[in-house]
Amino acid sequence: MVQTTVKLSYKERLESLLETKIRQTKEKQEVLGYNDQDDHGRILPPLEISQIVEYIGPSGAQMKDARLKAFKPISNHPSGGFFGPKACGENYRRFLEIHPAYVDPMSSIAGGYMSYFMGYRNPNWNPDYDYPEFRKEMEEYGVIFHIPGVQHFCQDMAIGFELGWGGLLEKIRKYRKINPKSQDFYDGLENVILGMQNWIDRTSDKAREMVQKEKKRNLRKNLEEMAEINKRLVSDPPKTFREAVQWSAWYQMAARTYNGSGSMGQLDVLLYPYYERDIADGILTDEEATFHIACLMLNDPQYYQLGGPDVNGKDQTNRLSMLFLEALHWLKIPTNVAVSVYDGVDPKLVRRSLEIMFEDKVGNPKFMGNTSFINGFVKNGYPLEIARQRVYSGCQWVAIPGREYTLNDLIKINFVVLFDRALRSMMSNPNVKPCVNELWRRFENDLQYAIEVIRKTVDFHNEHMPKVFPELVLDLLCYGPIKKGLDASYGGLEYYNIGVDGAGIATVADSFAAVEQRIEKEHRLTWKELMRYLDNDFKDAEYVRLMLHSVPRFGRGGTPADGWAVKISKTFTSFVREKPTPKGFNMIPGLFSWALMIPMGKKIGATPNGRHAYEPISQGSNPEPGFISGSSAPTALAIAVASVQCGYGNSAPWQFDIDPIIARADEGLDKVEALLRSHFALGGTLINMNVLDKKKILEAHKDPSKYPDLVVRVTGFSAYFASLSPELRQLVVDRIIAEDWED
Repeated sequence: MVQTTVKLSYKERLESLLETKIRQTKEKQEVLGYNDQDDHGRILPPLEISQIVEYIGPSGAQMKDARLKAFKPISNHPSGGFFGPKACGENYRRFLEIHPAYVDPMSSIAGGYMSYFMGYRNPNWNPDYDYPEFRKEMEEYGVIFHIPGVQHFCQDMAIGFELGWGGLLEKIRKYRKINPKSQDFYDGLENVILGMQNWIDRTSDKAREMVQKEKKRNLRKNLEEMAEINKRLVSDPPKTFREAVQWSAWYQMAARTYNGSGSMGQLDVLLYPYYERDIADGILTDEEATFHIACLMLNDPQYYQLGGPDVNGKDQTNRLSMLFLEALHWLKIPTNVAVSVYDGVDPKLVRRSLEIMFEDKVGNPKFMGNTSFINGFVKNGYPLEIARQRVYSGCQWVAIPGREYTLNDLIKINFVVLFDRALRSMMSNPNVKPCVNELWRRFENDLQYAIEVIRKTVDFHNEHMPKVFPELVLDLLCYGPIKKGLDASYGGLEYYNIGVDGAGIATVADSFAAVEQRIEKEHRLTWKELMRYLDNDFKDAEYVRLMLHSVPRFGRGGTPADGWAVKISKTFTSFVREKPTPKGFNMIPGLFSWALMIPMGKKIGATPNGRHAYEPISQGSNPEPGFISGSSAPTALAIAVASVQCGYGNSAPWQFDIDPIIARADEGLDKVEALLRSHFALGGTLINMNVLDKKKILEAHKDPSKYPDLVVRVTGFSAYFASLSPELRQLVVDRIIAEDWED
């Protein structure tokens, strides 16, 4: 075989990898259609071993999935499903053992995943534990909680770095002897390890096979190193920076394929000792380290935090934090990295993040207000040192790695459903005189009851999850499950703080303000007339809709709508915080809708803020798009979102869409940074930012194929614009073009 002496640079290799990424993304778009969620690093399996199936996606839409033909789960239940730790572990091992090995010689990271194990679960809940009474109540009271909810807490990668797969296996076998009643649980965990070891070993062999076919000398060397590294990692813990990054990739593929988990935590801190040692030993350069990080993010765009305080409050920003940013800058793909912003953070980290944000225009990174998260969590009764351990791990949430079970971003209350329910119950009672006070009383009562429904469902879910679909992959890197013989979902961890999010606050606040102004203060409408217009969706009455819509809305500052928004947030917070669940699980309130604004809106007719029937509700804690115009809008947004924070360690993110022209003005970046810091000083928790040209986004909406690499931050996650459904693209477009920030 002829070898070439041409040596590809890291940048050239990355260009090739990015071309592959775009090609694979286009293939997924063509085969699977739209994807209204995170952009995963998943690769389509070869056609000869795949099958396309229909399923209901997380947004409630009908979606397609590609699965491996060779994998057929073994059922242990008359329903045809498989339940419990032993059956889940055995089936997952079988899934991994037939999963194809994938190696790209351009990458420094071996492996790639092609299917999701959780997608083979049918049914995904054991019918022996049916919950028809909960389903009925959740539907009536606008509660969204898909039982069984999985993951959405954070493992501690330090455990894996210390033990490796072999050490984890020894730990399982040690505690199996100590906890004889938990044999099924240990069987499940052991099978996860054995399946992963098989997958890694086969991938190492594939890299070795590819060496002889590779003509470029440095890629041959890369494949040889891949084969050697992964052969060691079958059992041994990582010793070098590259090995630790490779181990991270294997774990994130295990977590993603098992149940979709994408939490990685503070890798800039956890990987730093490996980086520092390898730099000192002369076996690693900054360019090489940045390339390894970029390859990890290409493998799968998980959730990371950069910077942030240690338990003593000292900032942990380091050289590797900056290299993570440079890897983002190299890639310009959908990723989910949050940069810490607080008084003690290294200012270079924040400034470089903003420079990359405005230069790359792909919605990355995002920004988190550590002080607000920490001080809020302390209000739950935890010491400051414990609160400082929580790290960014998902769309809008944080968790203590390896110690805290949270179900963040899974439980939501649609405030608009409750408002509509309250309005209609008031109007249907002939013995009640309609008024805003009575409407609020009914809304408040329904909100309180909806939270009681959530308390019951949380207890029901957590109690049964270990018997249905336990958190086997995340259990491996948590501190209690293996020692106790208990799943993380029920008893395995130290802390249980369940996130509960409210959604549609602006729609409801503006609706309260509209009826108060137009009916009670001005008498321009009667309550009966309002109901007639709502029931007809303002047909032939556009002037009425505009009259309601033009009432000063939440976000302008000092308006009745602003007062209603604060009142809703405070009432919601007090009801969530008044007591734990009957089984003692603490609940923490926040405001977040994820990408569910569209399906949430489809459940509700027209509302008094001028919203048409079945249109999307407002996003998260943001005011409605177009609530104000002029150069004061960004400041008004920052103040408005800060005013409705719940304040207990869950977030109410600010979706901030900004035109790149702002950064070109004198001291533009200084002004944006000052705005971000001001928002966090007011109590803000998280900022999801887009820097997008309006003209470009409009052109892309007309023909997404013209901009295949256009990335937008939809909400807590970022995605290729062309991968989103037309409905969700329209929502993003409406949000962006509604912002008129020039006088």
